[in-house]
Amino acid sequence: MPSTIVIKVGTSSLTNDAGRLEGEPVMGIACTISQLIAQGYRVILVTSGAVGAGVAQLGLDSYPRELALKQACASIGQTYLMHKYATLFEFFGITVAQLLLTADDMRNRPENIRATLDELFSKGSVVPIVNENDTVSVDALKFGDNDNLSVLVARLIQADYLFLMTGADGLYKCENGRRTTLSEVADVDDAMQYIEDSTGKFSTGGMRSKLEAVKKATSHGITTFISHGHHAHRILDLLKGEGIGTKFLPVRPS
Repeated sequence: MPSTIVIKVGTSSLTNDAGRLEGEPVMGIACTISQLIAQGYRVILVTSGAVGAGVAQLGLDSYPRELALKQACASIGQTYLMHKYATLFEFFGITVAQLLLTADDMRNRPENIRATLDELFSKGSVVPIVNENDTVSVDALKFGDNDNLSVLVARLIQADYLFLMTGADGLYKCENGRRTTLSEVADVDDAMQYIEDSTGKFSTGGMRSKLEAVKKATSHGITTFISHGHHAHRILDLLKGEGIGTKFLPVRPS
């Protein structure tokens, strides 16, 4: 069976400071995924950005706290997000499919989700694009963020690789006032000491969230990477053991 890759892109990788979708990083993601498909990989894209895009379209200064307004932003932003993806992937001859999931779907209907994904993969050049269904999700039943959602999707389909694309080159280590990117990490718990946590204006998860998601993924044997979402082409290099990013080794059963 072909290797399966789950790629999660965060809001900061897709939008400018005003929260508006930018064409260049989305094009980079589409171009990279098209190359992965040409190489025989099965690829699932887990994307953030719907609420942030909706916030920008409505001209709001920040994320709303009211659930109804947050869900309204998601319903507006999701259309912009998928239109952008569909347009750019079409340039590479790839069809996109949308899966909007809730925690209840993942908990009670995993076989339906897996069957849909398997059927989409059987059609050839199709990229399933997954996002949380923020228009109907409630805070008490949410995944937490799309880092966690991407792990659940990766586990569900027994993915070989998970890429968490964010606003950083990887996990940084500071020594003597210099910050360097760790190339490989075997112990996620030990790596927690290097966290410099922050979130963007339109983001919901920081590096701590990333590492918590990484730990869940690697504990299920999934090789996981953190890399910069504005440089999606690095995925191709990282799969070859090169490039800029942090590779987290899977935990093998003893």
